[in-house]
Amino acid sequence: MADRRQVLLLGAAAAAGPALGAATAPAVAFANGRTRTSEVFGHRGASGYRPEHTLASYELAARLGADYLEPDLVSTKDHVLVCRHEPEIGGTTDVAGRPEFASRKKTVSLDGVSVTGWFTEDFTLAELKTLRAVERLPAVRQRNTLYNGLFEVPTFQEMLDLRARLSKELDRDLGVIPETKHPTYFRRLGLELETPLLRTLDRAGLNRRGAKVWIQSFEAANLRDIRSRAKVDLIFLTSASGSPFNDTTTYAEYLTPSGLKELSRYADGIGPDKNQVIPRNADNTLGAPTSLVRDAHAAGVKVIPYTFRAENQFLPKDYQVGTDPNAYGRAIDEQITYLNTGIDGLFTDQADIGVLARKLQK
Repeated sequence: MADRRQVLLLGAAAAAGPALGAATAPAVAFANGRTRTSEVFGHRGASGYRPEHTLASYELAARLGADYLEPDLVSTKDHVLVCRHEPEIGGTTDVAGRPEFASRKKTVSLDGVSVTGWFTEDFTLAELKTLRAVERLPAVRQRNTLYNGLFEVPTFQEMLDLRARLSKELDRDLGVIPETKHPTYFRRLGLELETPLLRTLDRAGLNRRGAKVWIQSFEAANLRDIRSRAKVDLIFLTSASGSPFNDTTTYAEYLTPSGLKELSRYADGIGPDKNQVIPRNADNTLGAPTSLVRDAHAAGVKVIPYTFRAENQFLPKDYQVGTDPNAYGRAIDEQITYLNTGIDGLFTDQADIGVLARKLQK
């Protein structure tokens, strides 16, 4: 008989149920007559409902109808890729309460920012497997803390194995969109991310043209380097301010019409902050769309913004409901508004909301 932890790990998604299943994405016409379909990307899995980057989170996102599952990738000391949002794991695992690892707490310069905590590169995979995931935003998502201590830190290989199993069970090809986290940082440690990433995709038969795979990075240099070795699509992530680490070109410059044309030489899509698609007004209400979607499509580049979340504190003022920052607002309406700009998909913490917004899109 499976023990309680195994049952919760493998069956956590079933409790919520596939609210909308794998709803079909509507076809939307481009001005030149081509069509596209908007797709739902499960941001760190279903991180609005389960601790992020756990197999339970990925499974739930798939069952809620996500088209793609997103694993962020970092490296262990023995050069195994694991799924964590950052190399620092003090806020996403129970490591801070483990006395045997207390001496490993340190401060590093992470892409020019001083960060204190525990870092994956100081742990072997076997050591990481003794830790358990916890909710990163416990004050915001208190219900997710119910699952603290139940789930392991998964490897990228384990995540792909889950994707394959669920693709068969759900009878649809689940996509995967791994992100290389801080690739320059790990390369300087002698733990570069690109080779093991591509090797793992090769083993799974996914490093090929036509595979439902994107590789994403906030560093343009990282994508240029991997372009010759990756047969899958690449997506350049951008921020509403600043520039990639160790890069003199700002994100804003990358997103000009000329910058997008240059990007199209090595990237197939962009993943902008959603405020770069529709910015906020001074009073925090939603403003008018920018030309970014139109400019990107003119350059042959897809647009998949991040991150759509249901809680009031993450929504524009005119989409909030009530005064509780952690209560749900009009998240469906917000996502419909963004889908109507012509974006090619969206990253959401609650995949079922993304699926419903797509279904209701006019």
